[in-house]
Amino acid sequence: MEAYKKWVWRNREYVHSLGSLANGMTWLLPEKFSASEIGPEAVTAFLGIFTTINEHIIENAPTTRGHVGTSENDASLSYPLLIAILKDLETVVEVAAEHFYGDKKWNFIIVTEAMKAGIRLALFRHSGYKMLLQGGETPNDDEKDSNQPELQNRAGNLDRNHGNQNQHNPWNLEGRAMSALSSFGQNARTTTTATSSTSGWSRRIQHQQAVIEPAVIKEKRKTLSELLSEKGVKGTLFVIGEVLFITRPLIYVLFIRRYGIRSWIPWAISLSVDTLGMGILANLKLCGEKTKQIHYSQSEKDELRRRKLLWALYLMRDPFFTKYTRQKLESAQKTVEPLPLIGFLTEKLVELLEGAQSRYTYISGS
Repeated sequence: MEAYKKWVWRNREYVHSLGSLANGMTWLLPEKFSASEIGPEAVTAFLGIFTTINEHIIENAPTTRGHVGTSENDASLSYPLLIAILKDLETVVEVAAEHFYGDKKWNFIIVTEAMKAGIRLALFRHSGYKMLLQGGETPNDDEKDSNQPELQNRAGNLDRNHGNQNQHNPWNLEGRAMSALSSFGQNARTTTTATSSTSGWSRRIQHQQAVIEPAVIKEKRKTLSELLSEKGVKGTLFVIGEVLFITRPLIYVLFIRRYGIRSWIPWAISLSVDTLGMGILANLKLCGEKTKQIHYSQSEKDELRRRKLLWALYLMRDPFFTKYTRQKLESAQKTVEPLPLIGFLTEKLVELLEGAQSRYTYISGS
C-alpha cells in the first residue's frame, strides 16, 4: 500500500486527469438509465471509489517539513472519505434494490441516507461544530488559517519573555529550547559525558516541541456547551440550521416511503426543511450583540451559495417534474427539432435529464 501511495504522490497530475476522464466516460455506458442494468452503475461506482481514494491519498501527501499535530486530525480524515465512498455506492445500491425488490428500494435508500447523516453529524461534532463544506467532503480549515497570525503573535510574545537568553544565540531553535528550559536551572545544561550531553539536547528539543509548537499549531475544538456559552442563542440557531441541512435528505426519503414519490407531501416538507435551515443560517447576522455574532469565512459563504443553488433540484423531483418541468422540456424540444444539429443535441439533453430524474440519488442533493 505504501508503494502505491508513493506512486500516486509522484504521478498526481496523471492520476487526477485519468480519474476525471474515466468518470466522464461512464455517462456513455450503454443502458445507463435502465433499471434492470446493474453493470454500468457498478462500473461507475468502482471507478468513483477508485478516484475518491486516489484523491484522498493526494490531498494527504506528506510535506517536506512534515505535519505537526497530525495525530489529532487522523480521526477526522476518515469522515470525508467515508462520505465520498457512500455517495459513490448509493446509486448502485438504488439500482440493485429496484431490480430485486421493486418499490421496497426506499428501505435501502433510507439506510444509505441514515448512514450519511450519522457520519456527517459525527463530523460536525468532531470538527468543533463548524459548517460542513460540500456535505462534509471538504475540510473546513479556514478558522485554523485565520488564527495563524494570532498564534504566531503568541509565539512571538513567548520568545520576547525569554529574549535575554536568546539574544546571543545565532540558532533560534536552540534559543527557544533553552528559554523553555530556563526554569530547570543549570542542571539541564551542565553534563560531563557525551552520552548525557546528547540526552540533554534531545530533552531540550522534545520540551521545545511540547511548549512552543502547541501554541503555534494545535487548535482546540469547541464543544457544544462552549459554542452555546460563547454565542448564546445564535450558537443554538446555527447548530439547528446545520442539523436541518444534514438530516433533510433522510427526512425526505422517510416521507417518500410513507406517502409515495408522486405525493406532494414529501416534496413540500423537504422544501420547508431546506427553507427553514437556510433561513436560519443566512440571517444570523441581522440582530444580536456583536460579541455573539456568527462570522462566516469565505468558504462558508460559498457553501451557503452552493446550498441555495441545490434548490434547483426541486424542479427535477416528482411530482413537480412530472406535472411541470417535463412539459416545458418537451415543448422546448419540439420547438428546436427542425434545426439539424441543435435539435439533435436538445433531444439527447432531454433524454439525459429524464434518465437522471428517474434516479433518486442523481437529484437528491445529498
